Amino acid sequence: MASACDRLRDLKAFDDTKAGVKGLIDAGITTVPAIFRHPPDTLARAHDEDRFAIPVIDLAGVTTAPSRRAELVAEVKAAAETVGFFQVVNHGVPGPVMSEMLAALRSFNEEPAEARRPYYSRDGQSRVRYHSNFDLFRSPAANWRDTLYLDMAPTGPSPGEIPAACRGIAVEFTREVQRLGGTLFELLSEAMGLNRGFLEQHEAGCLEGLSVVGHYYPASPQPHLTMGTSRHTDPSFLTVLLQDSIGGLQVLHRQRNDEQPVWVDVPAEPGAFTINVGDFLQLLSNDRFRSVEHRVLSKSVGPRVSVACFFRPHGAAAAASVCAPILVGDGAASPPRYRSVTVEELIVHY
Repeated sequence: MASACDRLRDLKAFDDTKAGVKGLIDAGITTVPAIFRHPPDTLARAHDEDRFAIPVIDLAGVTTAPSRRAELVAEVKAAAETVGFFQVVNHGVPGPVMSEMLAALRSFNEEPAEARRPYYSRDGQSRVRYHSNFDLFRSPAANWRDTLYLDMAPTGPSPGEIPAACRGIAVEFTREVQRLGGTLFELLSEAMGLNRGFLEQHEAGCLEGLSVVGHYYPASPQPHLTMGTSRHTDPSFLTVLLQDSIGGLQVLHRQRNDEQPVWVDVPAEPGAFTINVGDFLQLLSNDRFRSVEHRVLSKSVGPRVSVACFFRPHGAAAAASVCAPILVGDGAASPPRYRSVTVEELIVHY
């Protein structure tokens, strides 16, 4: 068994290449290095998709049909309170914008390592950074994934800071996701019994910050030994995910408190965004809405490409954004389950 010193040496050697997991693939490896191997009990792939499916919500008519809007509020409320995940279709984001964003991210990751290295950084204050595993030196096992971070709002990077492959589409994609986020926060506000603009205007800054995070999951020579992304919840108010057709995302779901949770596949629904409640929104809702664990399997096919858009303040705004349980409607009868806390404190804790 490798010692802690050996592991640290291997982690540093991998990080120093600044080429990510894609660099390992380009080098022609045929086995998964030890630093990426996960304990067997975390790799269980059994899942149950016969008893449950992730809700798909059709947003058509959300702004034009009042009766349909009431139905949509009810659907979003049910999904946020039970599963924490749902997919949306007819959301208004043009298909070409979605496909171009995925293609741009894939193009960046498949450039020569020399072209990617200038963006490789572990400086969390940088608005543009590329690396493999934000927690590389802290997690028990690394994930088979490289990531490009673009902190796009409230103040985004200058066009010249964004990699050329993504430069033309990133701003347009961000604008479309912000518009969709506004619609979703309105529906979630109404689902909590509040006026539709409440969460957008809340002092926590639900809609003020947006990080566009592009993940690249190369095909693995031994997918049964590693993970694309370990089980986790999201440090955000809301996450809007665009995934390609490869699939691999799973949600840990428990229908009743007395039953064992099971992993449920989130299908790669064409033209859909996958939406999930983040930790911060669970806090604001006083546990009415659920931020649930999810993960991404490593696969022998690929690469898989996805774009996760995290609605959360960052930088100085995170220190000024205050989260506290909102007690209204049905929730007013329950005592607050959390104390008041800033977004910055939540992120540090995460």
